[in-house]
Amino acid sequence: MTISDVPGIRDDERRRDAHDFDPVRPEETFTSAHEEFQELRSRHGGLVRSQEYDGFWAAVGYDEVLQVITDIEHFTTRKQNAVPKFAFTGVRPPLHLDPPEHTAYRRVINRFFTPPRMRALEPHVREAAVSLLDPLLSERWVDVCKQYAHRFPAYVFAKFFNLDVATSELIKNVSGTYVDAIQVLDHDTVKSLSGRLYEIAQGIIDERVAGDFDPEEDLTAGLLAARHEGEPLPAAMILGCVRQLIVTGMVAPGVFTGNMFVHLSRDPALQDALRADPSLIPAAVEEMLRLYSPYRGMARTAREDVVLSGQLIRQDDPIALVYTSANRDEKVFPDGERFILNRDNIQRHIAFGRGTHSCPGAPLARMMMCITLEEALARTASWRLTAEPEMAIWAEWGTRSVPLDFVRA
Repeated sequence: MTISDVPGIRDDERRRDAHDFDPVRPEETFTSAHEEFQELRSRHGGLVRSQEYDGFWAAVGYDEVLQVITDIEHFTTRKQNAVPKFAFTGVRPPLHLDPPEHTAYRRVINRFFTPPRMRALEPHVREAAVSLLDPLLSERWVDVCKQYAHRFPAYVFAKFFNLDVATSELIKNVSGTYVDAIQVLDHDTVKSLSGRLYEIAQGIIDERVAGDFDPEEDLTAGLLAARHEGEPLPAAMILGCVRQLIVTGMVAPGVFTGNMFVHLSRDPALQDALRADPSLIPAAVEEMLRLYSPYRGMARTAREDVVLSGQLIRQDDPIALVYTSANRDEKVFPDGERFILNRDNIQRHIAFGRGTHSCPGAPLARMMMCITLEEALARTASWRLTAEPEMAIWAEWGTRSVPLDFVRA
Protein backbone atom coordinates (compact mmCIF):
# COMPACT_ATOMS: atom_id res chain seq x y z
CA MET A 1 0.00 0.00 0.00
CA THR A 2 1.33 3.46 -0.89
CA ILE A 3 0.66 6.68 0.99
CA SER A 4 -1.93 7.70 -1.60
CA ASP A 5 -3.92 4.52 -0.83
CA VAL A 6 -4.40 5.47 2.82
CA PRO A 7 -8.02 6.59 3.51
CA GLY A 8 -8.48 10.30 4.08
CA ILE A 9 -5.36 11.36 2.19
CA ARG A 10 -5.99 13.53 -0.87
CA ASP A 11 -4.04 12.98 -4.08
CA ASP A 12 -6.33 14.97 -6.31
CA GLU A 13 -5.05 16.19 -9.69
CA ARG A 14 -7.54 19.05 -9.44
CA ARG A 15 -5.68 20.30 -6.39
CA ARG A 16 -2.34 19.94 -8.15
CA ASP A 17 -3.77 21.89 -11.07
CA ALA A 18 -5.35 24.52 -8.82
CA HIS A 19 -4.23 28.12 -8.92
CA ASP A 20 -5.28 29.45 -5.52
CA PHE A 21 -3.13 32.56 -5.70
CA ASP A 22 -0.68 34.49 -7.85
CA PRO A 23 2.58 35.12 -5.95
CA VAL A 24 3.45 38.13 -8.09
CA ARG A 25 0.78 40.78 -7.92
CA PRO A 26 1.68 44.21 -9.24
CA GLU A 27 1.61 47.13 -6.83
CA GLU A 28 0.92 45.42 -3.54
CA THR A 29 -0.09 47.71 -0.70
CA PHE A 30 1.03 47.50 2.91
CA THR A 31 -2.04 45.40 3.74
CA SER A 32 -3.01 43.59 0.52
CA ALA A 33 -0.81 40.48 0.87
CA HIS A 34 -1.96 39.81 4.43
CA GLU A 35 -5.58 40.28 3.41
CA GLU A 36 -5.07 37.71 0.66
CA PHE A 37 -3.32 35.23 2.96
CA GLN A 38 -6.10 35.56 5.54
CA GLU A 39 -8.65 34.73 2.85
CA LEU A 40 -6.57 31.80 1.59
CA ARG A 41 -6.34 30.33 5.10
CA SER A 42 -10.07 30.77 5.58
CA ARG A 43 -10.93 29.22 2.24
CA HIS A 44 -8.35 26.47 1.79
CA GLY A 45 -6.75 25.90 5.18
CA GLY A 46 -3.02 25.96 5.72
CA LEU A 47 -1.87 24.58 2.35
CA VAL A 48 -2.51 26.22 -1.02
CA ARG A 49 -1.35 25.78 -4.60
CA SER A 50 -0.05 28.07 -7.32
CA GLN A 51 0.81 27.29 -10.94
CA GLU A 52 3.38 30.06 -11.19
CA TYR A 53 7.07 29.13 -11.24
CA ASP A 54 6.26 25.67 -12.72
CA GLY A 55 3.82 24.92 -9.90
CA PHE A 56 4.40 24.80 -6.15
CA TRP A 57 2.65 24.30 -2.83
CA ALA A 58 2.61 27.11 -0.28
CA ALA A 59 2.31 26.48 3.45
CA VAL A 60 0.30 29.47 4.71
CA GLY A 61 -0.83 27.99 8.04
CA TYR A 62 1.25 27.92 11.19
CA ASP A 63 1.04 24.15 11.76
CA GLU A 64 1.94 23.44 8.14
CA VAL A 65 5.01 25.71 8.15
CA LEU A 66 6.14 24.32 11.50
CA GLN A 67 5.80 20.72 10.28
CA VAL A 68 7.85 21.36 7.16
CA ILE A 69 10.70 23.22 8.88
CA THR A 70 11.04 20.69 11.71
CA ASP A 71 10.54 17.44 9.78
CA ILE A 72 14.03 17.11 8.31
CA GLU A 73 13.39 13.42 7.60
CA HIS A 74 10.84 14.26 4.89
CA PHE A 75 11.76 17.78 3.75
CA THR A 76 15.17 18.93 2.54
CA THR A 77 16.76 22.31 1.97
CA ARG A 78 19.39 20.91 -0.41
CA LYS A 79 17.33 20.68 -3.61
CA GLN A 80 15.18 23.81 -3.82
CA ASN A 81 15.26 26.18 -0.88
CA ALA A 82 13.47 29.12 -2.51
CA VAL A 83 10.44 29.76 -4.72
CA PRO A 84 11.10 30.68 -7.46
CA LYS A 85 13.99 28.35 -8.16
CA PHE A 86 16.78 30.47 -9.56
CA ALA A 87 20.17 30.01 -11.13
CA PHE A 88 22.19 27.70 -8.88
CA THR A 89 25.68 28.94 -8.22
CA GLY A 90 27.18 26.51 -5.73
CA VAL A 91 26.57 24.97 -2.32
CA ARG A 92 26.42 27.53 0.49
CA PRO A 93 26.45 26.05 4.00
CA PRO A 94 24.63 25.88 6.26
CA LEU A 95 21.50 26.83 4.25
CA HIS A 96 22.10 24.31 1.47
CA LEU A 97 22.95 21.40 3.76
CA ASP A 98 20.87 19.19 6.03
CA PRO A 99 22.07 17.60 9.26
CA PRO A 100 24.54 16.19 9.95
CA GLU A 101 26.55 17.91 7.18
CA HIS A 102 25.45 21.40 8.16
CA THR A 103 26.27 21.03 11.86
CA ALA A 104 30.00 21.79 11.64
CA TYR A 105 29.23 25.19 10.10
CA ARG A 106 26.39 26.05 12.49
CA ARG A 107 28.61 25.18 15.44
CA VAL A 108 31.07 27.91 14.41
CA ILE A 109 28.41 30.46 13.44
CA ASN A 110 26.45 30.04 16.67
CA ARG A 111 29.52 30.97 18.74
CA PHE A 112 29.40 34.49 17.34
CA PHE A 113 25.81 35.24 18.40
CA THR A 114 26.03 34.48 22.12
CA PRO A 115 24.67 36.99 24.68
CA PRO A 116 28.18 38.17 25.74
CA ARG A 117 29.14 38.85 22.12
CA MET A 118 25.90 40.72 21.50
CA ARG A 119 26.49 42.88 24.58
CA ALA A 120 29.98 43.70 23.32
CA LEU A 121 28.61 44.61 19.88
CA GLU A 122 25.72 46.75 21.15
CA PRO A 123 27.64 50.07 21.49
CA HIS A 124 28.81 49.78 17.88
CA VAL A 125 25.27 49.02 16.64
CA ARG A 126 23.95 52.04 18.54
CA GLU A 127 26.72 54.26 17.19
CA ALA A 128 25.84 53.18 13.63
CA ALA A 129 22.14 53.86 14.19
CA VAL A 130 22.76 57.32 15.60
CA SER A 131 25.25 58.28 12.88
CA LEU A 132 22.68 57.44 10.19
CA LEU A 133 19.57 58.79 11.95
CA ASP A 134 20.86 62.19 13.08
CA PRO A 135 21.37 63.64 9.57
CA LEU A 136 17.91 62.42 8.53
CA LEU A 137 16.21 64.21 11.39
CA SER A 138 17.84 67.44 10.25
CA GLU A 139 16.30 66.93 6.81
CA ARG A 140 12.89 66.08 8.28
CA TRP A 141 11.39 64.78 4.99
CA VAL A 142 13.12 61.47 4.33
CA ASP A 143 12.76 58.01 2.86
CA VAL A 144 13.57 55.95 5.92
CA CYS A 145 14.11 52.79 3.83
CA LYS A 146 16.50 54.17 1.26
CA GLN A 147 18.32 56.56 3.59
CA TYR A 148 18.46 54.40 6.72
CA ALA A 149 17.12 50.82 6.56
CA HIS A 150 19.07 49.90 3.43
CA ARG A 151 22.32 51.34 4.83
CA PHE A 152 22.16 50.36 8.51
CA PRO A 153 22.93 46.62 8.01
CA ALA A 154 26.11 47.45 6.08
CA TYR A 155 27.45 49.49 9.01
CA VAL A 156 26.54 46.78 11.53
CA PHE A 157 27.96 43.94 9.49
CA ALA A 158 31.17 45.82 8.80
CA LYS A 159 31.82 45.64 12.54
CA PHE A 160 30.49 42.11 12.94
CA PHE A 161 32.59 40.68 10.09
CA ASN A 162 35.63 42.89 10.70
CA LEU A 163 35.28 44.60 7.32
CA ASP A 164 35.74 48.18 6.25
CA VAL A 165 32.46 50.00 5.66
CA ALA A 166 33.20 50.45 1.95
CA THR A 167 33.39 46.66 1.46
CA SER A 168 30.26 46.15 3.52
CA GLU A 169 28.34 48.75 1.51
CA LEU A 170 29.54 47.10 -1.71
CA ILE A 171 28.14 43.79 -0.44
CA LYS A 172 24.86 45.54 0.39
CA ASN A 173 24.57 47.15 -3.04
CA VAL A 174 25.47 44.01 -4.97
CA SER A 175 23.22 41.77 -2.86
CA GLY A 176 20.30 44.19 -3.26
CA THR A 177 20.56 44.05 -7.05
CA TYR A 178 21.07 40.28 -6.82
CA VAL A 179 17.79 39.85 -4.90
CA ASP A 180 15.97 42.09 -7.39
CA ALA A 181 17.22 39.87 -10.23
CA ILE A 182 16.02 36.75 -8.43
CA GLN A 183 12.54 38.23 -8.11
CA VAL A 184 12.21 38.72 -11.89
CA LEU A 185 14.03 35.45 -12.79
CA ASP A 186 16.86 37.28 -14.52
CA HIS A 187 19.15 34.24 -14.43
CA ASP A 188 22.06 35.85 -16.26
CA THR A 189 22.21 38.72 -13.74
CA VAL A 190 21.77 36.32 -10.83
CA LYS A 191 24.74 34.25 -11.98
CA SER A 192 26.87 37.31 -12.66
CA LEU A 193 26.20 39.02 -9.34
CA SER A 194 26.46 35.78 -7.39
CA GLY A 195 29.89 35.38 -8.96
CA ARG A 196 30.77 38.90 -7.81
CA LEU A 197 29.68 38.03 -4.27
CA TYR A 198 31.84 34.91 -4.36
CA GLU A 199 34.79 37.11 -5.40
CA ILE A 200 34.16 39.40 -2.42
CA ALA A 201 33.85 36.40 -0.10
CA GLN A 202 37.11 34.97 -1.42
CA GLY A 203 38.80 38.31 -0.78
CA ILE A 204 37.62 38.21 2.83
CA ILE A 205 38.99 34.68 3.20
CA ASP A 206 42.32 35.62 1.61
CA GLU A 207 42.74 38.46 4.10
CA ARG A 208 42.19 36.03 6.98
CA VAL A 209 44.69 33.54 5.58
CA ALA A 210 47.31 36.25 5.08
CA GLY A 211 46.57 38.34 8.16
CA ASP A 212 46.40 38.03 11.91
CA PHE A 213 42.74 37.34 12.67
CA ASP A 214 41.80 35.57 15.88
CA PRO A 215 39.46 32.60 15.21
CA GLU A 216 37.71 33.42 18.47
CA GLU A 217 37.02 36.99 17.35
CA ASP A 218 36.47 36.67 13.59
CA LEU A 219 33.83 34.39 12.12
CA THR A 220 35.66 33.75 8.83
CA ALA A 221 38.87 32.91 10.69
CA GLY A 222 36.79 30.67 12.94
CA LEU A 223 35.57 28.70 9.92
CA LEU A 224 39.14 28.37 8.62
CA ALA A 225 40.32 27.08 12.00
CA ALA A 226 37.40 24.68 12.54
CA ARG A 227 37.91 20.94 12.36
CA HIS A 228 35.31 18.29 11.60
CA GLU A 229 36.27 14.70 12.34
CA GLY A 230 39.87 15.90 12.61
CA GLU A 231 39.95 17.56 9.18
CA PRO A 232 39.64 21.22 8.11
CA LEU A 233 36.37 22.23 6.54
CA PRO A 234 36.59 22.05 2.70
CA ALA A 235 37.78 25.31 1.16
CA ALA A 236 34.91 25.41 -1.34
CA MET A 237 32.41 24.98 1.49
CA ILE A 238 34.00 27.73 3.59
CA LEU A 239 33.77 30.01 0.56
CA GLY A 240 30.11 29.13 0.10
CA CYS A 241 29.42 29.70 3.79
CA VAL A 242 31.06 33.14 3.84
CA ARG A 243 29.23 34.00 0.60
CA GLN A 244 25.95 33.04 2.27
CA LEU A 245 26.61 34.88 5.51
CA ILE A 246 27.61 38.22 4.00
CA VAL A 247 24.35 38.40 2.04
CA THR A 248 21.77 36.92 4.41
CA GLY A 249 22.09 39.57 7.07
CA MET A 250 21.84 42.42 4.57
CA VAL A 251 18.44 41.69 3.05
CA ALA A 252 15.89 40.96 5.80
CA PRO A 253 16.74 43.87 8.16
CA GLY A 254 16.50 46.31 5.26
CA VAL A 255 13.05 45.02 4.35
CA PHE A 256 11.73 44.77 7.91
CA THR A 257 12.91 48.08 9.38
CA GLY A 258 10.60 50.20 7.25
CA ASN A 259 7.64 48.09 8.39
CA MET A 260 8.11 49.30 11.96
CA PHE A 261 8.08 52.94 10.91
CA VAL A 262 4.93 52.41 8.85
CA HIS A 263 3.15 50.65 11.70
CA LEU A 264 3.99 53.37 14.21
CA SER A 265 3.02 56.12 11.78
CA ARG A 266 -0.42 54.49 11.60
CA ASP A 267 -0.67 54.07 15.38
CA PRO A 268 0.40 57.39 16.94
CA ALA A 269 -0.91 56.31 20.36
CA LEU A 270 1.49 53.35 20.38
CA GLN A 271 4.25 55.61 19.09
CA ASP A 272 3.67 57.97 22.03
CA ALA A 273 3.49 55.07 24.50
CA LEU A 274 6.86 53.69 23.37
CA ARG A 275 8.39 57.15 23.45
CA ALA A 276 7.15 57.64 27.02
CA ASP A 277 8.25 54.18 28.17
CA PRO A 278 11.14 52.73 26.11
CA SER A 279 11.08 49.56 28.21
CA LEU A 280 8.07 48.53 26.09
CA ILE A 281 10.10 48.61 22.87
CA PRO A 282 11.41 44.98 22.93
CA ALA A 283 7.85 43.65 23.33
CA ALA A 284 6.62 45.91 20.55
CA VAL A 285 9.40 44.75 18.23
CA GLU A 286 8.53 41.12 18.97
CA GLU A 287 4.89 41.65 18.04
CA MET A 288 5.91 43.50 14.89
CA LEU A 289 8.20 40.61 13.98
CA ARG A 290 5.15 38.38 14.21
CA LEU A 291 2.93 40.73 12.22
CA TYR A 292 5.44 41.68 9.55
CA SER A 293 7.69 38.65 9.08
CA PRO A 294 9.58 39.39 5.86
CA TYR A 295 9.79 35.87 4.43
CA ARG A 296 7.31 34.16 2.14
CA GLY A 297 9.43 32.50 -0.54
CA MET A 298 11.90 30.34 1.39
CA ALA A 299 11.19 26.71 0.62
CA ARG A 300 11.81 23.04 1.23
CA THR A 301 11.51 20.07 -1.12
CA ALA A 302 9.82 16.75 -0.33
CA ARG A 303 12.41 13.97 -0.11
CA GLU A 304 9.71 11.37 -0.78
CA ASP A 305 5.92 11.17 -0.90
CA VAL A 306 4.67 12.68 2.35
CA VAL A 307 1.38 13.92 3.77
CA LEU A 308 0.93 17.56 4.76
CA SER A 309 -2.42 18.86 6.00
CA GLY A 310 -4.14 15.77 4.60
CA GLN A 311 -2.72 16.35 1.12
CA LEU A 312 -0.23 14.05 -0.56
CA ILE A 313 2.93 15.97 -1.38
CA ARG A 314 4.86 14.07 -4.01
CA GLN A 315 8.58 13.50 -3.99
CA ASP A 316 10.47 16.56 -5.32
CA ASP A 317 7.48 18.90 -4.87
CA PRO A 318 8.68 22.34 -3.68
CA ILE A 319 6.83 23.98 -0.78
CA ALA A 320 7.09 27.70 -0.10
CA LEU A 321 7.14 28.63 3.59
CA VAL A 322 4.95 31.70 3.98
CA TYR A 323 6.09 32.80 7.43
CA THR A 324 4.34 36.14 7.11
CA SER A 325 1.00 34.29 6.82
CA ALA A 326 1.71 31.56 9.39
CA ASN A 327 2.48 34.14 12.06
CA ARG A 328 -1.04 35.57 11.70
CA ASP A 329 -2.83 32.21 11.78
CA GLU A 330 -5.88 32.71 14.01
CA LYS A 331 -5.72 29.09 15.18
CA VAL A 332 -2.51 29.95 17.03
CA PHE A 333 -2.67 33.74 17.45
CA PRO A 334 -6.22 34.89 18.30
CA ASP A 335 -7.04 38.20 16.61
CA GLY A 336 -3.89 37.56 14.65
CA GLU A 337 -4.26 40.50 12.26
CA ARG A 338 -4.11 42.98 15.15
CA PHE A 339 -1.11 44.34 17.05
CA ILE A 340 -1.35 43.26 20.70
CA LEU A 341 1.47 44.39 22.97
CA ASN A 342 2.70 41.63 25.31
CA ARG A 343 0.66 38.97 23.51
CA ASP A 344 0.38 35.92 25.79
CA ASN A 345 1.93 33.43 23.36
CA ILE A 346 4.26 35.73 21.43
CA GLN A 347 7.14 33.29 22.00
CA ARG A 348 5.45 30.92 19.52
CA HIS A 349 6.00 33.15 16.50
CA ILE A 350 8.38 31.78 13.89
CA ALA A 351 9.69 34.94 12.25
CA PHE A 352 13.20 33.49 12.62
CA GLY A 353 12.22 29.93 11.74
CA ARG A 354 12.52 27.01 14.10
CA GLY A 355 14.73 23.98 14.49
CA THR A 356 17.69 23.05 12.31
CA HIS A 357 17.71 26.10 10.07
CA SER A 358 16.45 28.73 12.50
CA CYS A 359 18.17 32.06 11.95
CA PRO A 360 21.41 32.19 13.97
CA GLY A 361 21.46 35.97 13.64
CA ALA A 362 18.14 36.48 15.45
CA PRO A 363 19.78 38.07 18.55
CA LEU A 364 21.58 40.63 16.39
CA ALA A 365 18.46 41.36 14.33
CA ARG A 366 16.42 41.97 17.48
CA MET A 367 19.12 44.28 18.82
CA MET A 368 19.21 46.25 15.56
CA MET A 369 15.45 46.75 15.54
CA CYS A 370 15.19 47.73 19.20
CA ILE A 371 18.07 50.21 18.95
CA THR A 372 16.58 51.70 15.79
CA LEU A 373 13.30 52.44 17.58
CA GLU A 374 14.97 53.59 20.79
CA GLU A 375 17.11 56.15 18.99
CA ALA A 376 14.43 57.26 16.52
CA LEU A 377 11.78 57.73 19.23
CA ALA A 378 14.17 59.52 21.59
CA ARG A 379 15.03 62.09 18.92
CA THR A 380 11.53 62.82 17.62
CA ALA A 381 8.21 64.17 18.79
CA SER A 382 6.37 62.26 16.05
CA TRP A 383 6.57 60.94 12.54
CA ARG A 384 3.99 60.31 9.85
CA LEU A 385 3.82 58.84 6.38
CA THR A 386 3.82 61.41 3.59
CA ALA A 387 2.93 58.87 0.86
CA GLU A 388 2.05 55.20 0.61
CA PRO A 389 5.03 52.88 1.08
CA GLU A 390 6.46 51.00 -1.88
CA MET A 391 6.45 47.26 -1.31
CA ALA A 392 8.93 44.51 -2.11
CA ILE A 393 7.69 41.71 -4.32
CA TRP A 394 7.75 37.96 -3.78
CA ALA A 395 9.91 36.30 -2.33
CA GLU A 396 10.24 38.91 0.44
CA TRP A 397 7.39 40.81 2.05
CA GLY A 398 7.98 44.31 3.35
CA THR A 399 8.78 47.87 2.43
CA ARG A 400 11.24 49.18 -0.15
CA SER A 401 10.41 52.86 0.24
CA VAL A 402 8.81 54.66 3.22
CA PRO A 403 8.51 58.47 2.86
CA LEU A 404 8.26 60.04 6.32
CA ASP A 405 7.93 63.43 7.92
CA PHE A 406 10.01 63.45 11.12
CA VAL A 407 9.24 66.10 13.73
CA ARG A 408 12.19 66.56 16.06
CA ALA A 409 11.77 66.38 19.80
